[in-house]
Amino acid sequence: MTTESDTPNRKNLWRRLNGPTKIGLVCAALGILLTIIGIFRDPTTPVTAWSLGMGALISGGTWGLVSWAIATAAVEVERDVADAENQDDAA
Repeated sequence: MTTESDTPNRKNLWRRLNGPTKIGLVCAALGILLTIIGIFRDPTTPVTAWSLGMGALISGGTWGLVSWAIATAAVEVERDVADAENQDDAA
């Protein structure tokens, strides 16, 4: 059961996450959703807790980890470029 005091904590948690982590979580959720849809649409795949769980774990983990890594690398590159520009301006 959700209380009123839980809701601000959840919103506060989402706000405290950095951009790459948010991207990783959203992409992981999309990967899980697409896998579950694919399992239900494919008539040859048995719909069991094992197939749903493993499919969600593999696809969610892969999509989440890869998208987080790419977003983190992009943030680091932008930070390095900004630092280099600041050093050029200071010189």
